[in-house]
Amino acid sequence: QLQASGGGLVQAGDSLRLSCAASGLSLGSAGMGWFRQAPGKEREFVGVMRWSMARTYYADSVKGRFTISRDSGKNTIYLQMDSLKPEDTAVYHCAVDPVWNVDPRAWSRPDSYSYWGQGTQVTVSS
Repeated sequence: QLQASGGGLVQAGDSLRLSCAASGLSLGSAGMGWFRQAPGKEREFVGVMRWSMARTYYADSVKGRFTISRDSGKNTIYLQMDSLKPEDTAVYHCAVDPVWNVDPRAWSRPDSYSYWGQGTQVTVSS
């Protein structure tokens, strides 16, 4: 089970940190990803962490502004979002692929992930 939290309403340029706590899942070999979905748009890849190595990969649209980190003791992954823009407005979801996929093309595909959190709304006003 994945529980995402931390969303809210902020102004452009502000920061926000999302959390996603995983329970009942073994993360040792997993990839944990963040996706977002704006109204009327498809789910979009934000970034992913290879849990075992804490290595992260990001979509070009957020690179340099968003940072994924983890607290392994809490089985929790974070998404630090800085310099937020109105186009970052979306419902943000965390997801788990139980076995890390070495094919980078898989990281951005929602169907690569078996478990999904319920999402948390992020709204950035201009």
